[in-house]
Amino acid sequence: MIEVVKPGFYSTIQDLGRIAYHDYGVPYSGAMDEQSAKIANALLGNNENNAVLEITMTGPTLKFIKTTAICITGADLSPKLNGNAVSLNKRYTIKPDDILSFGKLNYGFRAYLGVCGGFQTEKVMGSRSMYKNVTEQFITQKGELLPIKDLNTNAATSNASIKIDKTHFNTKSLPVYKGPEFDNLSKTQQKQLLNKTFTVSKDNNRMAYQLEDAIENNLKPIITSLVQPGTVQLPPSGKLIVLMSDGQTAGGYPRVLQLSDSARYSLAQKKTGDTFTFNMSE
Repeated sequence: MIEVVKPGFYSTIQDLGRIAYHDYGVPYSGAMDEQSAKIANALLGNNENNAVLEITMTGPTLKFIKTTAICITGADLSPKLNGNAVSLNKRYTIKPDDILSFGKLNYGFRAYLGVCGGFQTEKVMGSRSMYKNVTEQFITQKGELLPIKDLNTNAATSNASIKIDKTHFNTKSLPVYKGPEFDNLSKTQQKQLLNKTFTVSKDNNRMAYQLEDAIENNLKPIITSLVQPGTVQLPPSGKLIVLMSDGQTAGGYPRVLQLSDSARYSLAQKKTGDTFTFNMSE
């Protein structure tokens, strides 16, 4: 078990999501930055779909009840083990009563804590990913005990680590593809969309990122159609909305762009005020 002494700003258990239920209106959920979550599991020798703790902006304080191995990836939130700084993207053996805490946000926005064997919280519809009205809880709570497995012997003796390319966190260019309604835009609108620098607004969360900067929009709403994480919608205001992991499964705004998976993971590491452009390869 791991005791949640302080839950942090927004900490949730996530795996790779509910893949088979989108047709029934259930969002995929899953780790916002899937790349970082997979790295944590790989360094621990876990299955890539093992559940991790997704930590947003401000980290929790956690007390370990049993021996395990951990790895922290993604954003740098100045993690400390028993008050001593620990490195990202490196496996550590943890003993009972060890305390993991976090401090200043240095880069990125979401960190991932992996444990040996993955977190063993309730599985609903084939996934442990927390989501309101699907799982019993949608964020971790103070005093909660998070179940984990006993430490695997091989994990205890490994000191695996990896060096990460910071481009994933600081890139200003997000690869995109044409959305279904892209060609309904005028040439002027298309140029605006692909040449403008956009700013992440304060309205950003696991459901969607709204962007500050509006573009000209005279498109009519569409018949409610399928959308997915990474879909870029153009509402009447002209302020783009990028759907993220907990985004709805259908919508009536024109779908003008679709982020690549890598672009969506990079966007998940951006916070209010960060800027970027869309980059469409010919």
